[in-house]
Amino acid sequence: MSFSISAIPDIRFGENALSGLPAAVKSFDGVGTVLLVIDAFLAQSGLAARISGELAEAGVKTQVFSDFAGEPKLAHLHAAIAAGQGADMVIGVGGGSALDIGKIVACCIASGEDPMHYALAANPLPKNPLKKIMIPTTAGTGSETSATNIFAGPEGKKLWIWGPETKADLVILDPALTKTLPANLTAWCGLDAFIHAFEAATNRNTHRGAQFYAHQALRLITDALETAVKQPENMAARGDVLLGSCFAGIAIDNCGTAIAHNVSHALAGLGPVHHGLATALGFEATLAWLVEADTVDLNAAAKACGVESAAELPAFVSGWMDRCGITRSLPAAFKPFDDTDLAREMRATENQPMRRSTIRDVTDADIDRFAAAIMALPKGI
Repeated sequence: MSFSISAIPDIRFGENALSGLPAAVKSFDGVGTVLLVIDAFLAQSGLAARISGELAEAGVKTQVFSDFAGEPKLAHLHAAIAAGQGADMVIGVGGGSALDIGKIVACCIASGEDPMHYALAANPLPKNPLKKIMIPTTAGTGSETSATNIFAGPEGKKLWIWGPETKADLVILDPALTKTLPANLTAWCGLDAFIHAFEAATNRNTHRGAQFYAHQALRLITDALETAVKQPENMAARGDVLLGSCFAGIAIDNCGTAIAHNVSHALAGLGPVHHGLATALGFEATLAWLVEADTVDLNAAAKACGVESAAELPAFVSGWMDRCGITRSLPAAFKPFDDTDLAREMRATENQPMRRSTIRDVTDADIDRFAAAIMALPKGI
């Protein structure tokens, strides 16, 4: 079997690794001004001011954009592009939304084009985007190593911009930045990272190169997530989950995802829901069906999780989700919708790649059954 592994950014890992940011910025030629895209909570906590102050001491001006919430929307991208005019570099600090916004606008500021110009690969990305440093503060999306970036278009539907031009030039992984994440978000994000690794290791696109990272991500996250949820000050556990998320991001960058992400993206098409929670719910609802395929790859992934066979995974995952405190419910915004609505979204054109990459053929009857299971969950609890 032949395969190729896409480029992996420079990665610096360690507690307090953020302290090396000014020197890292100065290592890039010609950077006088940076656009800092940072989660509003982190900006309000003083982190934006701290970063701006440290960069100012290094002779670098900072323009801050933090006016966004939830998953990226086209309006957020337009506002970030306006805030970043004149910048030579983009630094993204936060969860997947901050990183995706930063990576997209680094291309759009350089080219002068609207994000919709690049949506769904409508046009080639610029070959000279602004330099990008990505600093995740949640251990979940793996966006820091990915060439795929998601935002909601003008009609509210998820759109993708992808290509190596959007990748970070440098990734800084500092587990200390994740310790203020609440327990439920730690669990949701960690499960998202776990499912990234699992789906990349087991879907139709998988290969040994990606499995090297995916299996290590599975080991790290299954060993450390419960501790990170219950002991937020445990930097070793936080670090393992953060590193696992990064490795999982490398894996999906090469192989993509599968049916659990079809479900989660479909849910997001109906209403606002945290991506990690939606993906975990989709994974649990489809896993027993998936492992009936009993492939070599599924069994190898199971062993990386510390269980003997794929058949044991559904009980293992459900018990693990229980211990991590994940409540199986949907937000109140889903009360107006039923299983036919979710099934329709699962069949939507933009969600078909995840359906097709699943190791088992996903029939319309399968979709109807999965949608019914998800929409039978309590809403608004």
